[in-house]
Amino acid sequence: MRGVDVHVSLDGCGDLSVRIYRQLLEAVLDGRLRAGERLPPSRELAARLDVSRNTVTVAYERLAAEGYLAGRIGSGTFVSNEGGGQVRARRAPAGAVRPRPLWESLTVPASSLPGTPVYDFRIGIPDATLFPLATWRRFVARELRPAALRSADYGEPAGTAGLRAAIARHVGVSRAVRAGADDVIVTQGAQQAVDLIGRVLIEPGACVAVEEPGYLPVRRLFQSLGARVVGVPVDGEGLQVAALPKTASLVYVTPSHQFPLGMPMSLQRRTAVLSWAERSNAVVIEDDYDSEFRFAGRPLDSLQSLDRHGRVVYVGSFSKVMLPALRLGFLVAPASLQPTLRAAKQLADWHGELPTQAALARFIDEGLLARHIRKVTREYAIRRERIAAVLQRRFRAWLELVPSVAGLHLAAGVASERSVDMNRVVRRAHTSGVAVYDLRRFYHDGPGNAGLVIGYGAIPTARIDEGLKRLATAFRG
Repeated sequence: MRGVDVHVSLDGCGDLSVRIYRQLLEAVLDGRLRAGERLPPSRELAARLDVSRNTVTVAYERLAAEGYLAGRIGSGTFVSNEGGGQVRARRAPAGAVRPRPLWESLTVPASSLPGTPVYDFRIGIPDATLFPLATWRRFVARELRPAALRSADYGEPAGTAGLRAAIARHVGVSRAVRAGADDVIVTQGAQQAVDLIGRVLIEPGACVAVEEPGYLPVRRLFQSLGARVVGVPVDGEGLQVAALPKTASLVYVTPSHQFPLGMPMSLQRRTAVLSWAERSNAVVIEDDYDSEFRFAGRPLDSLQSLDRHGRVVYVGSFSKVMLPALRLGFLVAPASLQPTLRAAKQLADWHGELPTQAALARFIDEGLLARHIRKVTREYAIRRERIAAVLQRRFRAWLELVPSVAGLHLAAGVASERSVDMNRVVRRAHTSGVAVYDLRRFYHDGPGNAGLVIGYGAIPTARIDEGLKRLATAFRG
């Protein structure tokens, strides 16, 4: 067993063995040296530090006497099982560098329910057990063979040609998106896609419109770029186009399945927002985040397919249909934006993981993605129908479902004649292992409407009834 390459500095003054002892002790106590790890032999460390072997031996013997190290005859010196600690985060000293004040308000909030809940109704999380992992692993392994990795050069920032062509075909068939391979840029999820668009288009102080309620990470992203973000209300037909600010240069919308309420944007509103973008010389970001899962009705045309003036940037993601951990997304941009978006992608991270991209291209081309979507949609339909039925029967006194025909979650507002402390309900549900979201957390410009957002991607069908039973108890408590 090879010893760890522990760093020891002899700068300063004082006894050399004491300095070695203190640095090794700190490494053990804060977890950098873990229980069971072997230290370098005393002769090797002495040669590396250009000191006598006895100097190192004295430090080792002192640590062993205090119980932090243990010698094994014929094997070496190891950190004892009792000696290892946990790696601790360092506290910022006085006068340490600070971020811009804006970023102080953009930190990611901690989860209110650590770990995986027993009854997981969180939103935006697909069922990992339904993913064909063995097939995917085989595809990735094929791309990691020496022959596939022969080129040591960096890849194209926009993504591999094969994946861009596969994505163009996929969204062309499933969403009528008009695109060729050159129109597609592969990203690390939809969030990076929006980030790249913002970098290219948003000037500091520019007015950017988002839906209210809406997807808060995108709002925070725009704020981080220096934009003045304005929430625009939605109703049963989606974004209220008449309420768009006259000075807005960009609007972010989720027209296929409004996040988080769930209604689709009507064709009239889609036409209106495109007309507004043309009149205002503005850009529309269309986030089609989970429209693959459709349970009723004919899907409305995407904004991108209706756009005739190069105003729409279409954003998609494989996080919902595959796995969030893969971090695979894309954007489809008008030709006028493609060179600058490729440059932004290169400056951000040069390019994504090429073996994963090649595996996804093959996964799409062999029809496996479409097959997987059909399979999981059938399963999600069962869960969705079960949750909707229970909500309408058992929760009628408290909640009213928002009509929705797609996606991975349902939204329900508080019944008009009731007054419910939804924050208290959510907290009580969490204590019994039920994870749900308060609808108000998705509002930014005001208190918003009370209600719940309930996901069905991560909850096993067999746990739905018990989970909703516990949720009902949280309402009654």
